[in-house]
Amino acid sequence: MKLNFKKLGSDKPLVILHGLFGSADNWFSIARELEKSFTLYLVDQRNHGDSPHSDEWSYEVMVEDLKEFLDDEGLDQVYLMGHSMGGKTAMNFAIKYPERVEKLIVADIAPRYYSVHHQKILEGLNALDLKAIKSRKEADDILAQYIPELGIRQFLLKSLSRDSNGFVWKINLPVITKNIEEVGKALEEGGFYDGPALFLAGENSDYIQQSDLDDMQKFFPNYEVEFISDAGHWLHAEQPKAMVEEVLKFLK
Repeated sequence: MKLNFKKLGSDKPLVILHGLFGSADNWFSIARELEKSFTLYLVDQRNHGDSPHSDEWSYEVMVEDLKEFLDDEGLDQVYLMGHSMGGKTAMNFAIKYPERVEKLIVADIAPRYYSVHHQKILEGLNALDLKAIKSRKEADDILAQYIPELGIRQFLLKSLSRDSNGFVWKINLPVITKNIEEVGKALEEGGFYDGPALFLAGENSDYIQQSDLDDMQKFFPNYEVEFISDAGHWLHAEQPKAMVEEVLKFLK
């Protein structure tokens, strides 16, 4: 699959993968801080952003999408960073194609299995009748019945676009809803990536726990963990300056 992406900056390539319900645009402010040091490739994963939609949606196909993207761009080896779902894609890619990853950064996700915990978000998104709503305010009012956190609603509504016929989702909502268990899958046993790997964890997030360190060691023997203070799961949005500092320290 040919993925949509944005390219900016110069020097060594750094590929960034967004998380579930997100897009490349979520990382634009971070990229602006990093473009003096790297050539940034902000990639929309399949069924997200402006990349194509498909009934196939798993880490296996997303890894192959990423390989195809690197091949098309002539990128033999890159720095690779992913957040949440994008972090799982990045981990799976690094294990399957370790020679293509010079250094790996994983933002607030561990190699283990995560149970489905997006039910209310999916209920809210599926409650929106896109043919009936007339404004983003109306969409937000409906979503608020399911998702009280304004910041999360604003993030989700970034994937609500408009064409000549009205509102449309950039995400492939039916496929994501049907296959939501795919996003929580653990890394498969047997492989490992022995290049430098940095796990960035939000101090206020429960996505990375002490019990995850054994898994990190098993799959990524050359790993380190840094906690971002006063940050939850969306650490790049909550503490962008601290995240940029950690990324630069690790890659430089």
